[in-house]
Amino acid sequence: MATWFDESRLDDEAALATADVRLRELAESGARVRREAAESEAGVAAAVATARDAARPRAIIAAGPDSRLLRAVLEPWCPVPFVAWPGSALPGWAGGLDLVVVLAPDGSDRATAGAVAEALRRGCQVVVASPEGSLVSRHAEGRWSTIVPTVTRDQLATAVVVLEYLDQVGLGPRADHEDVAKALDDVALASSPHRDLAINPGKMLAIALADTNPIVWGGSSLAARAARRVAETIRRASGRSAIAGDAEHLLPLIEAARPRDVFDDPFAEGTPDARPVLLLFDDGTDDPVVSEDRGRLQAAAASHGVRVEQVTTEAATEVARYASLVLSGRYGAEYLRLGLVDD
Repeated sequence: MATWFDESRLDDEAALATADVRLRELAESGARVRREAAESEAGVAAAVATARDAARPRAIIAAGPDSRLLRAVLEPWCPVPFVAWPGSALPGWAGGLDLVVVLAPDGSDRATAGAVAEALRRGCQVVVASPEGSLVSRHAEGRWSTIVPTVTRDQLATAVVVLEYLDQVGLGPRADHEDVAKALDDVALASSPHRDLAINPGKMLAIALADTNPIVWGGSSLAARAARRVAETIRRASGRSAIAGDAEHLLPLIEAARPRDVFDDPFAEGTPDARPVLLLFDDGTDDPVVSEDRGRLQAAAASHGVRVEQVTTEAATEVARYASLVLSGRYGAEYLRLGLVDD
């Protein structure tokens, strides 16, 4: 059975209706951030008050499976040592002088609950963002802990709440939930299913990805994380290969691309495998190393006939730019899923 991409489905109301639930979830991303910020306002205020009464922590440990997002945001900015610890325990040196921050959007992960309980036993300061009454929240109850109740079970919305807290206590960069929500709303409006594919960046990205194996790159820490998240989403949506990585890892894939043959018949039996496409996630960083890596990738793509597509953003803050890039990629992946049909 052959699979091919039918771009007419992207503007077909009946076809779009089959993806309504998934597209609606994407469109509501900004609303979830606003709701989470409103519902957690009291919890964040309590955590800020507790932090002001305590000395600045010796180090921050972000625990749990969602800790890597905090690392991508905080590492360049945090004034104290910071470590992401996604495992089920804590570093051996963690103790009463340290702050443990936990993102638990679902609140049911037993390993995360165990890490929280261990942090309390060691006397760490603990801030947990998790649904009220969840397994993680129950393990977080203690004298030196603050629980920030969450309601949306959305990883990004939960992360924004914690980042706002860290911003307010002077341990992280500017993080305003309204900036993030606006960036998400802008993407949702531009990529709305009601907009024609000729002016819809999400649909155009899907068309660019059709019949290709995407190679996804982001230069800054946050853009690189966005690239990994989107590559994962593309794989789930299409069942095809999509690889994200550093420039050094992606260059050999570009250089191995076979020369394009203008005489290839795309409808013939035994057509060669899909060609790669280089998908660049650009969050506007002006770091010279990032610029050099981008140039190397683009030069390699040009010399080997590999098409280059870019996803850009003009959002106000680092976290908002990350959110914008991820949602743009998720829209492209969802429209790719919609356009793929089996013969």
